[in-house]
Order: sequence, then C-alpha cells, then structure tokens
Amino acid sequence: MFKKKEILVTAFALFSLFFGAGNLILPPLLGFNSGNQWLIVTIGFCLSAMVIPILGILAHAKLQGTLMDFGKKVSPTFSLIYAFFIYAIAIALPSPRTASVTHEMAVQPYWDISPWFTSSVYFGLVFIFAMNRSKIMNILGKILTPAIILILIFVIGITIFSYPFEFGTSTIVSPFTNGILEGYQTFDAIGAVVVGGVIIISINIKHKTASYADKKSLIRNAGWLAGLALFLIYMGLILSGALSHSVFDTDTTRTALLSGLAINSLGNIGNLFLSILVGIACFTTAVGIVTGTADFVRSRFNDSQLVYTITAIVGSVLGVSMGQFNVGYIIAVALPSLMFIYPITIILILLNVVPEKWATPFVFRTVTIATILFSIPDFLNSIPSLAPKPETFSWIPLQEYSLGWVLPALVAFILSNVYVNTINK
Repeated sequence: MFKKKEILVTAFALFSLFFGAGNLILPPLLGFNSGNQWLIVTIGFCLSAMVIPILGILAHAKLQGTLMDFGKKVSPTFSLIYAFFIYAIAIALPSPRTASVTHEMAVQPYWDISPWFTSSVYFGLVFIFAMNRSKIMNILGKILTPAIILILIFVIGITIFSYPFEFGTSTIVSPFTNGILEGYQTFDAIGAVVVGGVIIISINIKHKTASYADKKSLIRNAGWLAGLALFLIYMGLILSGALSHSVFDTDTTRTALLSGLAINSLGNIGNLFLSILVGIACFTTAVGIVTGTADFVRSRFNDSQLVYTITAIVGSVLGVSMGQFNVGYIIAVALPSLMFIYPITIILILLNVVPEKWATPFVFRTVTIATILFSIPDFLNSIPSLAPKPETFSWIPLQEYSLGWVLPALVAFILSNVYVNTINK
C-alpha cells in the first residue's frame, strides 16, 4: 500500500503533465467571452478537458499497459494505426505548440530572440529530460508542479478579489457545447492516453515489487486528486476572464488576456511570474509527449534503447521545426485532426473504463465504427475547401454543434450491448 506522500507526488506529476500550453491560454478568453454564462462554460470545458483525461488515466490504471491496449479490442491492426496517428499528432502539433507559446509569452516580451533559437534550446532541454526518464516522477512532482500551483493561486486569487463581481453579457451562443469543443484544444484526452503510459512505466520502474492492485489504487487516487486541482484552476482562470470583461478590449487575444491578468494582479512582476509559469507548464507537457512517443516506438522494436533515443531525437527536431511558427497557425493546422481523432479517443477511453461485460470486442468495434463515420462531417466542416453545404449533414442530431458523433455512438453502444447480452446469448 502506498503512502499519502507517494499519492501526492504522483498527483502532482499528473497535474503538471496535463497542465500545458493549451490549458493556460484557453480558459481566460473562454471566460471573457462567456460573461454571465461562465459557470456553464466551465462545466462544458472541464468535461472534455478534465473529466475525460482523468478517465483516460483510470483506464491506464485498469489496463496497466500502453496506448496499444486502448484499441486492441477493435483489432490489432486498428490499434496500431490509431496509436500511430495519436503519436504522430502529439509530436507534430501540441508538443511544438508548447515551444511557440513559451516564445510568445515568456521570451519575446523580454529578448529580441528568433522563434527558431527559442525552439532549439527548448527542445534540446526536452531531449535531455526524455533521456533521464527514471527521474521524471520526482522532478515533476516535487519541484515543478508546486511552483505552477503557487503562481496560479496568486494570479487567480488577486484577480478575483480585485475586480467587482460583475459579469458582461455572453457572446457565446451555446456556452455548454462551446466549452466542450474549446476543451478539445487542450489535447488532454490525447495527452491522457499518451502520457498515461509514461506514468505507468515510471511507477513500474520505481516500484517493481508493488502489486497490480496497489499500483492501480495509486494511479486512481492520484488521478482524482489531479482532476480536482485541474478543475479548481480551470474554474479560477475562467472566472478571472469573466470578471475582466470591462478591463480589456473585446478583440483581445488569448495570450494578451493572460498576460494582462498577470500584470494587473501582480503589478510590475506580473510578466516575470507569468513567464515562469508558461515555461514550466509547457515544458513538462512537451517532455511527457516526447517520452511517451519514444516509449511507443521502442516497444515496436524489442525495447531497443537505440530506437528510444532516435525517436526522442526525431521528436525534438520536429518540435524545433514546428515550434518556430506562431500559436495561431499551429492551432489552425490542428483543428481538422482534432475534429476527427478526438471523438475516437473519447470513445476508446470510455469503453476501457466501463465494466468488461459492457465492453466486449463486438461492442468496441460497433461503437468505434459509428464514431468514425459520424466524425467525418465535423472533419470536413473544419476544412473550408472541403466543407459541404450546411444542409448536407443537418439531419444528424447535434451536428450544428460539431458533436454529431455523440448520439450515434450512444445508440451503437446500447444496441450492441442488447445484441451481445440478450439476442446473442
């Protein structure tokens, strides 16, 4: 049985690996635009950016495996293809985005340095940490995460108590669904299935003699603690943005709003605190993604350390290449892939969490196929040159909210279970 200290250290590590670039820049502007609907937006955002990722960690605790195990009940081929896409997206988009955000918020305001130089130094350090993976848990849990939480407490606390508790009118048509979709941009569901494997391997390295039940309990307890911390931070950032509706221009950007909140709450040292926060949060996320990707590729080549090293190098080089672009460009490029892969990831997480009797291979295949098919319209709509006429898919429930896959997946889950547990008994 693990001590409370070990649970806290693991929870800190989970929190820091989740709380990356997207988590910092998204909530304040979401709250700013939501106005008096900030609480509804918070619930929607936390559903996709906190609940689903934590369920992903719980699924890892149950599976005690890697990303390959998430889709194995569909088929081994599907599992391999899905894992390939997940890791390719992870190292090509969210990982480089952390360097871009770090440059725009923590480097550019202070030094006249090119984005290329920033991303080169940044991913050089990422590579060093990835090659010292046995120390990840201690470093992230004991040093970096407490610093993140401390800085955020100051920013959120001072902001909430400094501004009048008044809200503007919401400019968001559908607060709940908008919050859900904005949560996609955190990449945290993808991060859960990728980073969860890093946590499992790190725990196995550190606690080789621990039983399966003890390790599962450790991950479950740490996961919910990390989830609670994420919820409080998200709610605080969204509320801070909502309270600042009269302070900033309506066309303010994500990074400008976050910087402004820090400056207004912490005075002349606001930018310094924010720089530290951005650097830590983004860096820990990048380390987790590169390490998880290297672990996956190594597992496909007989656990070769050489393959692990080469993959870490490739991930770092790709990070340098993409990380020199601005945040807006990377977010725009990421949208189509998110609209397709995110629903599939959510479904696989949920199916791996529910009891085995409700998640047979037949159920896995049926629900996954339905999700893939009904995610295609959202994917097409996210690419202007390929977007069909609005009425083409208007018959799909929730399609107007870019959630057309939800009801078909639910119906497929119910009908496939009815077939397996009654008709086919």
